[in-house]
Amino acid sequence: MKRIFVAICFMVAFIFDIYSCTSAIIGADMNPYGRPILWKNRDTSASDNKIEYIPGCDGEFAYVALFNAKDSLLNEAWIGMNEYGFAVMNTASYNLKDDNVPEKDMDKEGLIMTKALKKCKTVDDFASLLDSISKPMGAEANFGVIDAYGKGAYFETNNHSYVRFNLEDSPSHVLVRTNYSHAGRENEGFGFIRENNAEYLLAPYIESKSIAPEVLTEVLSRSFYHALLGKDFSIGEDRWVIDQDFIPRFTSTATIAVEGCQPLNENEELDPEFLTRQYIMWSGLGYPPCSEIFPVYCKEDGVDPVLKGGEINGRSPQCDIVLKRKAEVFPFTKGNGNKYIDISKLFNEEGTGYVQTLVPVNLKTYNATRALREK
Repeated sequence: MKRIFVAICFMVAFIFDIYSCTSAIIGADMNPYGRPILWKNRDTSASDNKIEYIPGCDGEFAYVALFNAKDSLLNEAWIGMNEYGFAVMNTASYNLKDDNVPEKDMDKEGLIMTKALKKCKTVDDFASLLDSISKPMGAEANFGVIDAYGKGAYFETNNHSYVRFNLEDSPSHVLVRTNYSHAGRENEGFGFIRENNAEYLLAPYIESKSIAPEVLTEVLSRSFYHALLGKDFSIGEDRWVIDQDFIPRFTSTATIAVEGCQPLNENEELDPEFLTRQYIMWSGLGYPPCSEIFPVYCKEDGVDPVLKGGEINGRSPQCDIVLKRKAEVFPFTKGNGNKYIDISKLFNEEGTGYVQTLVPVNLKTYNATRALREK
């Protein structure tokens, strides 16, 4: 009986671990380019991800989003943006559910976000959508949203209600969420240390109001700083590092930062043609420390073919490349091998680690793409 109990506890902990993400909403005044940002470092058991564009039809809006590779019908978006400048993502929460809705009727967050991308233009529209969905919603999540008017909010949502946290009410105009809800039951949930990691890493950029999207994808999603231990594990002589409570983890499958437009006046109408040129979904598929960043736009030719699900089982070529690199970072495949990082594959004295070689390439992509947009 004791072995069965231990096994059950391990399985429950594993399930929570693989459906955990780190996220943030950044106000336009915190970005040196004057644009709000919606960021998600995704964690999931679905290691193969893809990005697809879905054209608008029958009164529904066109949008672009991250999907699981095997989602052939593109039913469940996990972060995305639409032609009207609305963007949405989520992190799983584990301290909001207050009912007996069975697990088979839960985990509908991807369906809700797909519906939102098809129908919402503003943050308030998303609130109206949540109000209109039949209850129970099948959700326990922190939904993050931004719009073209510079508004942003987290909606900490359970099956029957939500609590809204507006970006403008945050003193720093920065909000961070992991896998517990601030309005939920105290001291329950997951991701407390990851939230502290993100807040620590963002602090100097908040001070200088310089949180560009590359801070999120190139710093936070590639950082091995541990707030509880007060140590950066990318620095030091140890080759093997235990994969515990870092922002990027074995289960991390993408880092995505949606950068919006400079906020419109509330009286201005939303122009899809203008917004399509302004919005960029900076996307790194696969294990974030090993990923290249690609700019994605909400238009037919706005997704690089290497990001689309053109391979067997809907896999994307770029994700396949990154997962091969990840296999070098986690070379042990027996027992608890996936808990041990060969940090020398990411950082080393020779400067040949994946983080060391990819970040300069990605920064060039950012600068070149941004120059074209600003021009």
